[in-house]
Amino acid sequence: MMKELQLQGKTVEEIADCLKRAPLDPHVITAIKSAYDLGCDLRVVSDANLFFVVTVLKHHGLLEYFSEINTNPSYMDEEGRLRIFPYHDFTTSSHGCSLCPPNMCKGKIIERIQAQAPADGKKRFIYLGDGKGDYCPSLKFSEEDYVMPRKNYPLWQLICDNPQQLKAEVHEWSNGEEIERTLLQLVNMSNIADHNNAAQLFSGDCKLETIPASPNEALISGPAHDQLDKAIGLSFALQHTSRLKCFSETFS
Repeated sequence: MMKELQLQGKTVEEIADCLKRAPLDPHVITAIKSAYDLGCDLRVVSDANLFFVVTVLKHHGLLEYFSEINTNPSYMDEEGRLRIFPYHDFTTSSHGCSLCPPNMCKGKIIERIQAQAPADGKKRFIYLGDGKGDYCPSLKFSEEDYVMPRKNYPLWQLICDNPQQLKAEVHEWSNGEEIERTLLQLVNMSNIADHNNAAQLFSGDCKLETIPASPNEALISGPAHDQLDKAIGLSFALQHTSRLKCFSETFS
């Protein structure tokens, strides 16, 4: 995608401006801030790239709410071009997951996050997403966890086709308002459960995704526009350090 944009003569500044013009559902912004205020530690897991993720989060005043960004690394070269590299370097070794693209296995990222949780805490995850790449991490959760797939999108369809494969409780969503209502309800339920059993430390991972927004077609058109539109779809994860732990994915 970046190569095509560069062939169109688009500068990094123009791409950043296009990303900033893409609207983000206000309910999603509220959900992120409210979950953070409830004690969640938000993280990003994204198959986009660091430039895209940071640009969008910073523009909407959300960057400070996230403690970790897991995405494909990127940097600006001497000629001012954006260079993007795979999160998992498949040129040297494979991540070994047949469900995920070679550059990133989100399931392995979630496993690493789970392994970092306090040993004396009870993990509880809420994972929100919509893409095919969100299916692998959805399989990593237990009966104590929640998966929030976007209705009528690839993740939702994969879950419907193979419901017995998931252990986590499923809560579907269709828009930003449903994300806000469902996510905060699950966070509050987890916090209440924690208060009722103070001897246990609840640590849950949550992943939520925004509704893809359309960039300015006058600026970027054709296949590159379609790919950029897909990349702007944003999802997040949250973690509560003392009770609920939630993690996120940003661009799919």
